[in-house]
Amino acid sequence: MKIKVILNPYANRWRAGSRLDEVRAAFAANGLSADIAQTEKPQEAIALAETAVAQGYDAVVAAGGDGTLSEVANGLLRAAGDGPTVPFGILPIGTANDFSDMVGLPRDLTQAVALIARGQTRQIDAGRINDHFFINNCAVAMEPMITLENIRMKRLSGELRYVLALLKGLIKLTAWDMQIRWDDGGYDGPAYLLSVCNGPRTGGFYMAPNAAVDDGLFDFVFAPEVPKLTVLSILVKLFRKTHIQHPDVVYGRTQHISITSSPGTPIHADGEIIAEAATQIEYQILPGKLTLLQS
Repeated sequence: MKIKVILNPYANRWRAGSRLDEVRAAFAANGLSADIAQTEKPQEAIALAETAVAQGYDAVVAAGGDGTLSEVANGLLRAAGDGPTVPFGILPIGTANDFSDMVGLPRDLTQAVALIARGQTRQIDAGRINDHFFINNCAVAMEPMITLENIRMKRLSGELRYVLALLKGLIKLTAWDMQIRWDDGGYDGPAYLLSVCNGPRTGGFYMAPNAAVDDGLFDFVFAPEVPKLTVLSILVKLFRKTHIQHPDVVYGRTQHISITSSPGTPIHADGEIIAEAATQIEYQILPGKLTLLQS
């Protein structure tokens, strides 16, 4: 098997690069060799994955966190044309590893490579938002706004940084006027939150606890403008995985979502900001498009 590994050395707060020898050893332990490329800048993994497909690799493996996985998957999906992607392998060496955990992949590298060596695959869904793909979660409005606040905080790290970003975001929070349409419904008016999920967990939180990556549907969580104390109560319930039962929250399933937003809304996909002020947004599920190496 001709394997390309795309490793992000900056994943897991710049610790993933130190695991390069461990990655090589895991392949050797399973009787495999792999061509390993390390990324040097954001978005580089997309082009590396596309190139690997053009070069005829039998499998392309992402080594990193959820952002790395998303970039590699974007490259494979762009290269796939009308058919499924080439087999996609995962070595979870990021921080949260939400996606790989949710599809049941081992965190131990030797075990993860052993799974790749077996060559067994399953077809899972991917999502598209405008011209960008995602595999786990993509959100507009409040969620990416807090992500932006988190990115702008340079002097702090860890959970304190996220908590302060959340508090700062809530203070600044104003509603976006949105026209939202999904398969069997819609909403016109001020909105705070819309999270579109292929998998159940993102950022360590079970945003869509009932989501499945192979059912041909997005699970989405929507909240209109509500008092900020209500926002806090919804967030508290999120920690307990009971937020979807809140009376102000809409939890649904759909294949397609279209959004018009004023002002433009930020967007993050698989935890990475892809737009800061989008006004026209189209989501589409791509059933069974991604070929995942998984026993």
